[in-house]
Amino acid sequence: MKSDAEHIEDFAGWVEDVMRARGYDIDSPRGGGKTKLAEDAGVHRAAVTRLLQRQSMPDLDTMRGLARALDVPVRDVLIRSGKLTEEDLPQAPAPPAVPSPAGAAALSAEQAAAALGIPEHLRAAFVQITEQLRVGTAGVSPEGEAEEQARS
Repeated sequence: MKSDAEHIEDFAGWVEDVMRARGYDIDSPRGGGKTKLAEDAGVHRAAVTRLLQRQSMPDLDTMRGLARALDVPVRDVLIRSGKLTEEDLPQAPAPPAVPSPAGAAALSAEQAAAALGIPEHLRAAFVQITEQLRVGTAGVSPEGEAEEQARS
């Protein structure tokens, strides 16, 4: 079992690596990486400094902010910090893959509506919206649609 000092050392090293990978300059004296991270995370600069100097482990709110700023899951931050284990925060199982037969054609909008159980009275709207999304004309106003047709 690791001591608190070992957890802080490991966690701070990991945070430093992630900071560098995300472009935070923490290696030059006036790089501003700590200040920028603190701003991006919405935390006090002192909290970032204390962590990187291996003086103290951040609190939960600071960890959330760090996760957001560093674009890593909060789960990873909590596990890396030693606050929780992978057993404490199991990952949700991946949804089962739906195999598609080789060479199978894509569903038509009508087939998708039927497969999804879209009620009969809503299918025409479903098909129209789906086709608009498929061809990239979603959000075109009726006037814009007329202009689009005129150009075709």
